Amino acid sequence: MGTGLLICAAPLAAAPVAANAAAPQAVAASAPQQAPKPTLSAKATVKSAKAWQEFRVYGSSTRMAAGTRVTLQQLQKKGWVSLPIHMNTTRSHAYNLRVKLGIKGLNKLRIVGGGAVSNTVQVTIR
Repeated sequence: MGTGLLICAAPLAAAPVAANAAAPQAVAASAPQQAPKPTLSAKATVKSAKAWQEFRVYGSSTRMAAGTRVTLQQLQKKGWVSLPIHMNTTRSHAYNLRVKLGIKGLNKLRIVGGGAVSNTVQVTIR
């Protein structure tokens, strides 16, 4: 009988050591590192313009492949609307769009592309 107790006691003592040794590996494996998200920045060359006067919206991207297509969006009554103004980012991850707007008043614009959304730029059309 004494031998049976020793055999049972040895695996019980070894089990917590094995569990503790495996725990850090399990935590590291269950929490994968997420890749940083791509970002876009946006600026306008003017704060105010006449209707249909050309101005530019420009900026850069990070963590995004060169040549990624970016599109200008305008906030309208129903939400963000993509305008037919787009281009691919350059090798230096920059973009520069020519814009002409006819909707008078405060226009809110942003750039989208590559899974990123830029900050909002405001331009008043008079």
